[in-house]
Amino acid sequence: MTSLRDTLIELELYCLKPEVRSSRQELEKILADDFMEIPSTGKPYDKSHALSRIPGEISPIFTQQDYEVRILDKGLAQLIYKATIQRPNEESISYSIRNSIWKLNGGIWQMLFHQGTPCEPFKISFNKSKQ
Repeated sequence: MTSLRDTLIELELYCLKPEVRSSRQELEKILADDFMEIPSTGKPYDKSHALSRIPGEISPIFTQQDYEVRILDKGLAQLIYKATIQRPNEESISYSIRNSIWKLNGGIWQMLFHQGTPCEPFKISFNKSKQ
């Protein structure tokens, strides 16, 4: 049986796949109706904004590592990890601590909240999950 940690990591990685990010239908399924994200700009946005913006973007290159899962309540869990993002046509890499809250909705895990907080560069572990 797959652990909750493995399930949430798998879902997080799924969200980063270019074919998922470019599909409004896939994002519609994975994001909760009351989804909210606070990006590095500090200006929060909701699911409708995410659905109008993300499918039209060129996917960056992501890495993720050092996952930690916290159970917040029954059917509610938080995934915290370190991430890097290299945006298209940019050589620099952005480093952040990421935080996603997932809720179980009708037997399906959906992302309720996501935030990326910029941080100091860290050593990238290439043997960890990455996208």
